[in-house]
Amino acid sequence: MRCIVLVSHHRDGRLIADIARRLGIEAVFGSSTRGALEGFRDLLRLLEAGHTVAITPDGPRGPRRVAQPGVARLALLSGRPVVPVGAAVARRKTLPSWDRMVFPFPFSRGGLVYGEPIIPQAGESEEALLARISAGMDRAAARAEALARGEAMTAAATLWRLAASAAAPALPLWLAARAARGKEFPARLAERRGRSPIPRPPGRLLWIHAASVGETQSILPVLPRLRAARPDLSVLLTTTTVTSARLIPARLGLAADPARSGAFPDAPWLIHQIAPLDVPAWVARFLDHWRPDAAAFVESELWPNLLGGVFARGIPAALVNARLSARSAARWRRARSLAATLLGRFAIVLPQSTADASRLIELGALSLGPAGNLKFAAPPLPADEGELARLSALFGSAPVWVAASTHPGEEEQVLAAHTLARRAVPDLRLILAPRHPERGAEVAALARSLGFSATRRSLGEQPTAPIWILDTLGELGLAYRLGLGAFVGGSLVPKGGQNPLEPARLGLPVALGPHTEHFAEIVSGLLSAGAASLVRDPDTLSAWVGRLAGEPAWRQASGRAAAAFAAPHQRVLDRTVEALLRLVPPGDGRLTCKS
Repeated sequence: MRCIVLVSHHRDGRLIADIARRLGIEAVFGSSTRGALEGFRDLLRLLEAGHTVAITPDGPRGPRRVAQPGVARLALLSGRPVVPVGAAVARRKTLPSWDRMVFPFPFSRGGLVYGEPIIPQAGESEEALLARISAGMDRAAARAEALARGEAMTAAATLWRLAASAAAPALPLWLAARAARGKEFPARLAERRGRSPIPRPPGRLLWIHAASVGETQSILPVLPRLRAARPDLSVLLTTTTVTSARLIPARLGLAADPARSGAFPDAPWLIHQIAPLDVPAWVARFLDHWRPDAAAFVESELWPNLLGGVFARGIPAALVNARLSARSAARWRRARSLAATLLGRFAIVLPQSTADASRLIELGALSLGPAGNLKFAAPPLPADEGELARLSALFGSAPVWVAASTHPGEEEQVLAAHTLARRAVPDLRLILAPRHPERGAEVAALARSLGFSATRRSLGEQPTAPIWILDTLGELGLAYRLGLGAFVGGSLVPKGGQNPLEPARLGLPVALGPHTEHFAEIVSGLLSAGAASLVRDPDTLSAWVGRLAGEPAWRQASGRAAAAFAAPHQRVLDRTVEALLRLVPPGDGRLTCKS
């Protein structure tokens, strides 16, 4: 049996062929741009003669780790199995070139993995076989990375591990104090230590970790699609805040009491847990209990012990909707080795934007997919039609504007702007929705201290005052449909901003403060489209509110531009679902024996 490798006609391909020849490996020349048909015929003839051929899956312009159609076509025509191979080294230099060439350092630990053979099935389509080959490559690559880096720990990671273990005895007291302030669910504190009364469901289990509300909102539309594509698949969703835990049943329409349990009787395939703190023993307990077949982390959740535990068990992991701001990248550069260790553990990284992709590559991410933001793909926020009609009647003809997802230090400026705007529009009303609904009483007290009458949604009070405080969860869709336009908070104070696409999808003009680095690309697009306005202080915010009430032609044009810009980008959602399903092995995970 001979071993043959496919190389391109270019100069680098001939260099590879010369090196391979010295190792007793023959070469066949061909690529998608030159000699494709001739190379394909040569490979098919060799396969039919019983020889082995090696093909790299880079495809045009870079290592995409996506099998090309020719691979599946060769397998189907020859009937020969495809063996996915993954290779990795722990210490390496990745060049910022188009192909992200990797140079392994001398004496570096390496991993080489041969996956399970993928045998073409009778009547199988080329697309289905390609999907199986790509999934096998992902698993082999993740396992190779695990072997290469499994024993390697940077000094920073070691210090973090020791510090977390040393702090563990005091953390239950800290958690109890948080619970007393409403920051944790008292009945679910054990989950923070990796314990759960809920058993692991049978079959395949995908674990998705989304830290807070923003990450949870972006990943929730993925869950029904995963279920539709793999009815046998269970999903474990972890978050870290009580607000995000309450959001899940509210947004998915499930009957549940998140303060007491993460089980959903209406959807037994979905389980929610409060994520364990990054203590090695607690992480190990969590992973040993749930034994996920694959894992996905949303946006920028890079916890060394959590990822280390996933990696040590050979669990393939993805970083989806990955975000790394310029400020965060600057901090990670101080611990570049730790960043490379963590980012290199992901089998696939799906960045939000090209800027995020560049920063992630610089810090050591290897397997990047196409850029795209899940927040673009989310459907419009829901609202109860009956309640919307009732509230619209209560507001009547009074102009209404919305200040959403506001933070401390921001409500004062919003209320000052409302005071100024009411001088020109005396019947103006404001729906004020704090980012954290539990601050409703605090925000109401602030409004009253400034001379406003204010009512609160959480107390069942009606919007009969100049200010209605929406201190409930999952009702921003209602507020946006009642307003002429929306100021999106976290932007007049240095919090990085909140998601401006939520009001934009509903056709509302958007106002934002200067602090929007978490959504820089989205904000730039909205501004360029004429769908958003920048405000700096109460004066500029009140002027924008005045335009909402007094310039209907401008308001309608801006709203149309917002809706057009934020039209759902379904392909981003599709790519995320496809990437996650590729990580999950086929079958139900149970062994069967035949006698």
